[in-house]
Amino acid sequence: MPDALRGFIEVRRDSIVWLAGLVSLALLVYMALVFGRFLLYWAGSRHAFRHNTPGEPGDPSAFHWHLVIPCRDEEAVVAQTLAGLRAVAPAAHLWVIDDDSEDATRELVLAAAGHDDRIHLVQRRRPHARIGKGAALNAAYREISAGLPAGTDRSRVVVGVVDADGQLDHGTLEQVCNDRALGRSDTGAVQIGVRMRNAEDERPLPGRGRLANAFARALVRMQDVEFQANNAGMQLLRRRTGSVGLGGNGQFVRLTALDSLTAEEGRAGRPWPERALLEDYESGLDLRLAGWRLTHVTEAAVSQEALVSGRRFLTQRTRWAQGNMQCLRYTGRVLRSPHYRPAGKAEVLYTFLQPVVCVLLVVLTPLSIAITAAGLVLFPAETAAFQLRFGPWMALAFVLATLPMLFWGFAYRRLVHPDRSRLTGLLWGVLVWLYAYHLFVVAARAAVRLLLGRNGWAKTRRNAEKVALGAPTALES
Repeated sequence: MPDALRGFIEVRRDSIVWLAGLVSLALLVYMALVFGRFLLYWAGSRHAFRHNTPGEPGDPSAFHWHLVIPCRDEEAVVAQTLAGLRAVAPAAHLWVIDDDSEDATRELVLAAAGHDDRIHLVQRRRPHARIGKGAALNAAYREISAGLPAGTDRSRVVVGVVDADGQLDHGTLEQVCNDRALGRSDTGAVQIGVRMRNAEDERPLPGRGRLANAFARALVRMQDVEFQANNAGMQLLRRRTGSVGLGGNGQFVRLTALDSLTAEEGRAGRPWPERALLEDYESGLDLRLAGWRLTHVTEAAVSQEALVSGRRFLTQRTRWAQGNMQCLRYTGRVLRSPHYRPAGKAEVLYTFLQPVVCVLLVVLTPLSIAITAAGLVLFPAETAAFQLRFGPWMALAFVLATLPMLFWGFAYRRLVHPDRSRLTGLLWGVLVWLYAYHLFVVAARAAVRLLLGRNGWAKTRRNAEKVALGAPTALES
């Protein structure tokens, strides 16, 4: 081979090796930044979780309570929910929004209202119905607002949102109006904790085999760990940073806070965002941007059913991830807002970018593997040297990302099941680690849906619903 050709090949070879190394190093740096960002957030959540102190109960009689229950084909759960809410809040008005149900939801609510004059039906019909939870909540807001007696102190009126399968803990109202929550006049909204009431169900899938039930039990348990440990720590961190997020179940909003949002141009009678996939979280952003304080109360919780179907679970979480991506449009307003402290802005950006980070890792991880595989074939010596140099750092980052998940398993055991063994806590921690990988799946699916312009969704079917009624349930549309 001529010397000139040999030299050219060597130069090209060195260039390819250099480029491959540069790309691999960039991927390593990006992953290190992602892991570091995660560890910092986890450390803050853990500290807030471990040092949380309970508040003293307030006096619910100082407020007027209106609990709103959005319903769409909820005959399986609505009667039980109304009975449970009446037991917890005997003086509250219960507003059921029937979003043009095709089952017996309306009849069951009217039957309950016949025996209880504080149960009200908000009837919606297509084409104005079935266009999103935000629109349904706005319909209830308008009826509640219009029905208040003249002279009512609207700052003492509280609108609570409870899912159709939600059950409030006894003493919830006392905690929601304590001196740290709505007992403070600057507090616009309160979010309480969430737990899964079917976490102890030994056979979540009656009639199915052992393997299917084992998977369903693990899925239910992980949802309970997620809300009672991971999410609780996250919300307690947000309470410190001033960026508490509102959820679709168990949020309580001062009526004057909702009124302040309707004063904005184009939002008359519509405090909740309509046609938003995360109308609950977005409403919290709107309230904070309007200057209201939001807080989280851990001393009370709302229970709901955890999903037992992997398919329905992934569909629900894909919607959440896609709704999270939609919130990126708030970035500029949050960064410019005087109502968010720097720590709050950093926390909000972390939340906004979480699905985006997951999508990039989904794309970059196969790329990194492909570069390494190609390097081992074409330039084995150089690739092996690179891996020996940086491989241990990758392994260390992987371990560091795993250990925090184990903590939540132990924290959940200590908080919820102190009677269980430490080995059980360790097992739950390992499952939390494996469970966390669903975030990459749903983020990727959400990104694809955004690229395709698909923003429609059907409701998530309850476990008790054996047959889907009307429009498809638990399916993307």
